[in-house]
Amino acid sequence: MLLVTTETITGKEIEMLGLVKGSTIQSKNIGRDITQGLKTLVGGELKSYTDMMNQARQIATERMIEEAQALGADAVVNVRYTSSSVMQGAAEVMAYGTAVKYR
Repeated sequence: MLLVTTETITGKEIEMLGLVKGSTIQSKNIGRDITQGLKTLVGGELKSYTDMMNQARQIATERMIEEAQALGADAVVNVRYTSSSVMQGAAEVMAYGTAVKYR
Protein backbone atom coordinates (compact mmCIF):
# COMPACT_ATOMS: atom_id res chain seq x y z
CA MET A 1 0.00 0.00 0.00
CA LEU A 2 1.47 3.31 -1.09
CA LEU A 3 1.14 6.17 1.42
CA VAL A 4 1.91 9.73 0.34
CA THR A 5 1.47 13.17 1.83
CA THR A 6 0.64 14.69 -1.55
CA GLU A 7 -2.81 14.97 -3.13
CA THR A 8 -1.75 13.12 -6.28
CA ILE A 9 0.56 10.30 -7.29
CA THR A 10 2.90 11.15 -10.15
CA GLY A 11 2.09 9.14 -13.26
CA LYS A 12 -1.16 7.71 -11.85
CA GLU A 13 -4.74 8.65 -12.53
CA ILE A 14 -6.66 8.06 -9.31
CA GLU A 15 -10.25 7.65 -8.21
CA MET A 16 -11.02 8.79 -4.66
CA LEU A 17 -12.75 6.21 -2.48
CA GLY A 18 -13.09 8.18 0.74
CA LEU A 19 -11.60 9.12 4.07
CA VAL A 20 -9.74 6.45 6.02
CA LYS A 21 -8.30 6.71 9.49
CA GLY A 22 -6.68 4.74 12.24
CA SER A 23 -6.06 5.66 15.84
CA THR A 24 -4.77 4.40 19.14
CA ILE A 25 -4.63 5.75 22.67
CA GLN A 26 -1.43 5.23 24.60
CA SER A 27 -0.95 5.80 28.30
CA LYS A 28 2.20 6.48 30.22
CA ASN A 29 3.71 3.85 32.49
CA ILE A 30 3.93 5.23 36.05
CA GLY A 31 7.47 3.90 36.50
CA ARG A 32 8.54 5.33 33.16
CA ASP A 33 6.83 8.62 34.04
CA ILE A 34 8.92 8.98 37.21
CA THR A 35 12.23 8.24 35.49
CA GLN A 36 11.40 10.50 32.55
CA GLY A 37 10.37 13.24 34.98
CA LEU A 38 13.85 13.10 36.48
CA LYS A 39 15.31 13.37 32.97
CA THR A 40 13.62 16.76 32.55
CA LEU A 41 15.91 18.12 35.27
CA VAL A 42 19.01 17.63 33.12
CA GLY A 43 17.44 17.90 29.67
CA GLY A 44 17.71 15.72 26.61
CA GLU A 45 15.47 13.38 24.67
CA LEU A 46 12.87 11.36 26.54
CA LYS A 47 13.62 8.17 24.63
CA SER A 48 10.94 5.98 26.19
CA TYR A 49 8.29 8.55 25.25
CA THR A 50 9.74 8.82 21.75
CA ASP A 51 9.51 5.03 21.45
CA MET A 52 5.93 5.06 22.77
CA MET A 53 4.83 7.70 20.25
CA ASN A 54 6.62 5.93 17.37
CA GLN A 55 4.76 2.73 18.28
CA ALA A 56 1.46 4.64 18.51
CA ARG A 57 2.00 6.14 15.02
CA GLN A 58 2.79 2.68 13.64
CA ILE A 59 -0.41 1.20 15.12
CA ALA A 60 -2.51 4.11 13.83
CA THR A 61 -0.96 3.78 10.37
CA GLU A 62 -1.64 0.03 10.24
CA ARG A 63 -5.27 0.61 11.20
CA MET A 64 -5.64 3.28 8.51
CA ILE A 65 -4.18 0.88 5.93
CA GLU A 66 -6.65 -1.83 7.01
CA GLU A 67 -9.56 0.58 6.38
CA ALA A 68 -8.14 1.48 2.98
CA GLN A 69 -7.70 -2.18 2.02
CA ALA A 70 -11.32 -2.88 3.03
CA LEU A 71 -12.36 -0.25 0.46
CA GLY A 72 -10.18 -1.87 -2.22
CA ALA A 73 -7.68 1.00 -2.27
CA ASP A 74 -4.31 0.91 -3.96
CA ALA A 75 -2.95 3.88 -2.02
CA VAL A 76 -3.71 6.56 0.54
CA VAL A 77 -3.01 10.17 -0.42
CA ASN A 78 -2.77 13.30 1.69
CA VAL A 79 -1.73 11.28 4.77
CA ARG A 80 -1.63 13.27 7.99
CA TYR A 81 -0.98 12.54 11.66
CA THR A 82 -2.41 14.25 14.70
CA SER A 83 -2.20 13.70 18.42
CA SER A 84 -4.16 15.00 21.35
CA SER A 85 -4.36 14.55 25.06
CA VAL A 86 -7.34 12.40 26.02
CA MET A 87 -6.81 12.59 29.76
CA GLN A 88 -3.87 13.19 32.05
CA GLY A 89 -1.24 10.63 31.13
CA ALA A 90 -2.92 9.41 27.92
CA ALA A 91 -2.70 10.61 24.33
CA GLU A 92 -4.48 9.65 21.13
CA VAL A 93 -2.55 9.40 17.88
CA MET A 94 -4.54 9.41 14.65
CA ALA A 95 -3.46 8.79 11.06
CA TYR A 96 -5.84 9.80 8.28
CA GLY A 97 -5.94 10.33 4.55
CA THR A 98 -7.91 9.68 1.38
CA ALA A 99 -8.09 6.14 0.04
CA VAL A 100 -7.66 5.98 -3.73
CA LYS A 101 -7.78 3.40 -6.48
CA TYR A 102 -5.70 3.54 -9.67
CA ARG A 103 -7.74 3.85 -12.88
